[in-house]
Order: sequence, then structure tokens, then C-alpha cells
Amino acid sequence: MIRLIDKARSGDDKAFLELFQVYESDIYRTAFVYVKNQSDALDVVQETAYRSFKSVKNLKEAKYFKTWLIKIAISCSIDLLRKRKNVVQMKAVMMEQITEDVQEDIDLEVTVQELVELLDEDEKSVVILRFYHDLTIKEVAETLNIPLGTAKTLLYRALKKLRKEWKGDGYYEQ
Repeated sequence: MIRLIDKARSGDDKAFLELFQVYESDIYRTAFVYVKNQSDALDVVQETAYRSFKSVKNLKEAKYFKTWLIKIAISCSIDLLRKRKNVVQMKAVMMEQITEDVQEDIDLEVTVQELVELLDEDEKSVVILRFYHDLTIKEVAETLNIPLGTAKTLLYRALKKLRKEWKGDGYYEQ
């Protein structure tokens, strides 16, 4: 894997494509958590591929390739959200129609997504990196370029918010 990353950093297009395809589903899942629809998530994946391909030669440490890609995906997702901030979405009506005919596990997934949406961007990024991508808190801090203490604070604050909201829904049990 390190050899492929080194090839990609030296300009090998095929090596970069092979590496990107390994992490493409992780990038898509990360984007989907932010943008909440398939079309926009696919746009984020494409933009992430473009940005990462252009700057792969600037990657300092090969072992952080995945976290570097995820960081770019988060940045692309936030950029997309900022661009479409003024667009009115009809999600509430669509969500009611969808959830009427779905199974309980899908309802739980929607609830988790709704809970994550209560977090601000910094908290959401920490939670996604920590729990969706199984990074250690130290790796989260390095990925987001924030101090370790800040990453811990954001994580604990986010978890406290999530627990509070989960209790309010009647699902949370200690």
C-alpha cells in the first residue's frame, strides 16, 4: 500500500486511481452523512477525487492517506452545504413518506442521522471520524489539525448532546 502511495505521489495516475477506489466507499459514506442525499454525495466523491489527485504530491506521510482523503471529503461536503445554504429543501415531507413504509431498523438509522444533525460542524466531524472511520482521538486531532484536548472536548460535548437527545426520544437506556 505504501508503495502505491509513493507511486501516486510521484505522478502515477493508475496507482492513484487504484488507491482512490479502495477508499471510495468510505468517502461516499462520509459525504452522505453531511449532504444527506446520493446525488450530492456522489458529487462530493468526484470533487474529492479531483482535489486529492491535484494535491497528492503534497501528502507528507503515506500512512495518513485515508485520513487525508476523508479530510478532503469533509471539506468538499461543507463547501457544498455552504453553496446550497439558501436552497429550500422539502425533506420533512419526503421523510414522512419514506418512514411510513420502512422497517424499524431503518427508522433507527434515520433517528441516528437526525441526532448527528443536531451537532455543529466541528462536533460532527469528530464523531464521524471517530465512530464511522474508527480513528483514534489522536488521529482525529491530527486529521482535523486541532489540538488533542480540543478534539476530546468536541467529542465529549457531542456525545453529551447525543445522549441528551436520545434520552428525550425514549430510546436511550443507561
